[in-house]
Amino acid sequence: MDPCPFVRLTVGNLALKTPVAAKPSRSAVHPSSSPCFCKIKLKSFPLQNAVVPYIPPENTQFPDASTQSTAASFHLSKSVLENLTGKSSLFSASKNPQLKIYVYSGRRGATCGVNAGSLLGKISVQLDLTAAESRAVVFHNGWINVGKEKKCVAQFHLNVKAEPDPRFVFQFDGEPECSPQVFQIRGNIRQPVFTCKFSFRTADRNQRSRSLPTEHSGGGRPWLSSFGSERERPGKERKGWSVTIHDLSGSPVAVASMVTPFVASPGSDRVSRSNPGCWLILRPGDGTWKPWGRLEAWRERGSSDGLGYRFELIPGIVLAESTLSCNKGGKFVIELKNNNNGNGNGNETPKSAGCSPRGSGDFGYGLWPYCMYRGFVMSASVEGEGRRSGKVMPVVEVSVQHVNCTEDAAVFVALSAALDLSMDACRVFSHKLRKELCPPQDLPF
Repeated sequence: MDPCPFVRLTVGNLALKTPVAAKPSRSAVHPSSSPCFCKIKLKSFPLQNAVVPYIPPENTQFPDASTQSTAASFHLSKSVLENLTGKSSLFSASKNPQLKIYVYSGRRGATCGVNAGSLLGKISVQLDLTAAESRAVVFHNGWINVGKEKKCVAQFHLNVKAEPDPRFVFQFDGEPECSPQVFQIRGNIRQPVFTCKFSFRTADRNQRSRSLPTEHSGGGRPWLSSFGSERERPGKERKGWSVTIHDLSGSPVAVASMVTPFVASPGSDRVSRSNPGCWLILRPGDGTWKPWGRLEAWRERGSSDGLGYRFELIPGIVLAESTLSCNKGGKFVIELKNNNNGNGNGNETPKSAGCSPRGSGDFGYGLWPYCMYRGFVMSASVEGEGRRSGKVMPVVEVSVQHVNCTEDAAVFVALSAALDLSMDACRVFSHKLRKELCPPQDLPF
């Protein structure tokens, strides 16, 4: 499998220091009482926010690497790079885009419709992104004056760099419940690499899904039977869904199995956060199925009607937890960062793991071979309710850092299918599901 070229642009190591003023002025910054933040903007990308640490003016160097962090990141595909640099049009001259950073003193947010922060100044960094397709490039690393040239208000430290970040890109050729093929995408080339098999587990708790191979008796724990028996009771519930990913030879290489039913909370027609449904993502190993990840999903209440989710690696290392719009859908992202210090780019921002995945002990680290890796892991597009136009199918991107074999890619595809199906599983129970999601012997939910 050949990956697609991507470039990852990061902004980090932020800090602010101010000169000692003989006479306090209205524009002076007093970090002890006024925190600082910045807004980071790259053309056509959502605005990202980041908290800016304060450094005493007597410090001449930035603190050591242990305190440095990533404040914002932008993921640039080949087509995005061409649009940014003007190469997408035969009549446009090549140009270097600008990264703009607006530095503020005060707290983020607004009071009575007026922004609470006070703008200290704006910084522009020229980006020559063409070179970053083949090697890492640092566009700026160090201090820069913020404010008027003759009367410097403050100094701002930042590191802006870009580096190659190749990815494997997969696209479903249909909705997961329709048992589609999965293609690998590279430019204009579409090559089939997997097939999906959607099925229902029978009511017999000890029986596997029809699409699952038989486990060896001497293998590991019978995960599907033990998990699948939880909370299986009549009522408003959706249960027994399973998606098996096969390679082109027909061998199963990953499974997403609904092990905890999606059940309406008492007195409502919603799956609540306190009682979520759950998928188990499995991969083959030692002649049996081994659990790899766990996805919980529920329906959020409130003005932002959304699909809440939490994904963790077995045995409990949380890698992503956030909300997607039930109406518009969105993008599920796993990105490992040194520090999650406010990379917000609007509502429904994925919360990725910080300095280390949340978990206890060292047991989980053996299951995540690249746990010390920092950067993009995967993303998956998720369509909202009422989509199903047949035109936009789920797309999965996986960093080459995390794919050593077919099974590595397949578990991410299975995770994407489970997340897409969770949008249906969390649909309010007053709405009927499509026939593909209803067991043949049952009436529509």
